[in-house]
Amino acid sequence: MGGGGSVKEVQSKTELDKIVADGSPAILHFWASWCEASKHMDQVFSHLSTDFPHAHFLRVEAEEQPEISELHSVSAVPYFVFFKEGKAVDTLEGADPSSLANKVAKIAGSITPGDPAAPASLGMAAGPSVLEAIQELSRENGAPQVSSSGLDDRLTKRLQQLVSSHPVLLFMKGTPEEPKCGFSQKVVDILKKEKVKFGSFDILTDNEVREGLKKFSNWPTYPQLYCKGELLGGCDIVITMHESGELTDVFKDHGVGVSDSLETKPNKTAGGKGGISEQSGLSTALTTRLAGLINSSPVMLFMKGTVDEPRCGFSRKVVDILKQEKVEFETFDILSDDEVRQGLKVYSNWSSYPQLYIKGELIGGSDIVLEMQKSGEFRKVLTEKGIHQKVSLEDRLKNLLNSSPVMLFMKGTPDSPRCGFSSKVVNALKEEGVDFGSFDILSDEEVRQGLKTFSNWPTYPQLYYKGELVGGCDIILELHSGGELKSTLSE
Repeated sequence: MGGGGSVKEVQSKTELDKIVADGSPAILHFWASWCEASKHMDQVFSHLSTDFPHAHFLRVEAEEQPEISELHSVSAVPYFVFFKEGKAVDTLEGADPSSLANKVAKIAGSITPGDPAAPASLGMAAGPSVLEAIQELSRENGAPQVSSSGLDDRLTKRLQQLVSSHPVLLFMKGTPEEPKCGFSQKVVDILKKEKVKFGSFDILTDNEVREGLKKFSNWPTYPQLYCKGELLGGCDIVITMHESGELTDVFKDHGVGVSDSLETKPNKTAGGKGGISEQSGLSTALTTRLAGLINSSPVMLFMKGTVDEPRCGFSRKVVDILKQEKVEFETFDILSDDEVRQGLKVYSNWSSYPQLYIKGELIGGSDIVLEMQKSGEFRKVLTEKGIHQKVSLEDRLKNLLNSSPVMLFMKGTPDSPRCGFSSKVVNALKEEGVDFGSFDILSDEEVRQGLKTFSNWPTYPQLYYKGELVGGCDIILELHSGGELKSTLSE
């Protein structure tokens, strides 16, 4: 590869990995046949390959290689990824020939030693027709700008209003009548097959929305499909949900196409707790398996994806709520097991996911959990079921340190010290007439080891006053013999 102005068409991720792995500079151009800017930049790209014969110049048609596009979070074309020593080191989005030439020169080196960066040669190589077309594109469109900071309140409010403006809303490239990318076309076709009324927003017409929504939704590509203000996912997830029937269930569950008053709730009279039907028709083996999974943790969430990587907005919402409530919980990824995915719908008489269970009883899906949290009912249910907030070790230590103005962490108790150093500190405090609390570090290994790190003090006993470390045995005895202990503990 390299040399002669050649640009290689990459046909697979395996092929790309092999080329990049040799460590030579490589530039990958994601393009689309329908995009005029992409075609013009491809001509510039080809000319640059002549100027830099020792680098790999690679091309990928973004819609034909979704695996590679997803890997590099490609959401628009033209888009360039720059590799050096086997790693992606830079990217460029948009029709900006000068920036492209500079970035190529940066990783591939000048044309000859001592030459300036490539834009000077670009003019000679590309020819006036290409440069004129690129300059015109730049005047009309500008290069997309991605904000490096967080979203401001104004944009956040605008995006919230947009995602909630229709029960079903598709952020896409183009319009339903004229989609501008294959992924958007596929989702439009699916929504038409589902016979669902939906709104759409063409992200190609508004760069602020286009870039802002990626951060707002924590989803880097388009299209993005929302239902009742919550992200369902992109093209692949929508296809999977449609093929399994899950998409129909989600729309039904969230009242899309029917009156909101008909929104599905757990069937409390179906003959079992939490809407569990006694006449489910499921095999005994599957029924036993589902019951075991539901009861495998006091708080159990059946979701799409994992806690670290939720695969739909509704699942992410419930995970966030459980984290906010500081609840310990387990999860099951229903995308990994179709028997559980389909069987649990029948078992629970609940047609969509996520599903949250507490002590074996179905609480509901994301809408109900969110509603319960807002009203305070969710915390009440957790308390009634004996589910307590998870306390971090740091918070636990702080609570212990502040449980008494004077607090002694020792081996044993004041009445029965288990080491001579602890006994000496107890006697000194008693002789000074100081009231103090104590904690036996022999009774709790987590506290014993954790406090050493927290206080940066490796031994016991440790004496604290108003949450601050005073010291160990030697320091306490020195303060006591000098008549300073009581005053130190009463400042």
